[in-house]
Amino acid sequence: MKFDGPSREHDTVLIIDFGGQYAHLIARRIRELGAYSEIVYPHMVSEDIFKSISPKAIIFSGSPASLLEKEPPLPPSWILDLGIPILGICYGHQLIAKMLGGSVARGFGEYGRTYIKITKRDPIFEGLSDREEV
Repeated sequence: MKFDGPSREHDTVLIIDFGGQYAHLIARRIRELGAYSEIVYPHMVSEDIFKSISPKAIIFSGSPASLLEKEPPLPPSWILDLGIPILGICYGHQLIAKMLGGSVARGFGEYGRTYIKITKRDPIFEGLSDREEV
């Protein structure tokens, strides 16, 4: 599939929509920040799309699906090798963890305050304690 939209003339953020309800809101916010955004679905992702759009960043949207399903929606694995920053939101965040070798398991409630424990120090965590409320 070839894209001939205006994205070649602007910095573009590619949003891969895994079926979440907020993909269009995310796209609008990106545009309000001054970048062009293009929404595609996982089955549309190809090397041709990346050549024609040349995104500066990628966002993996949320999804009603679960990575624990038999066949969850996935992008091609090579997408992580492009050297393009990727932001995962909800399902997209879990997807990045899984694609990088992490594990995803059922937990408890998703809403409200919770705590994280930093088990491996990295400069990105500078200024944070070992346990943080999020």
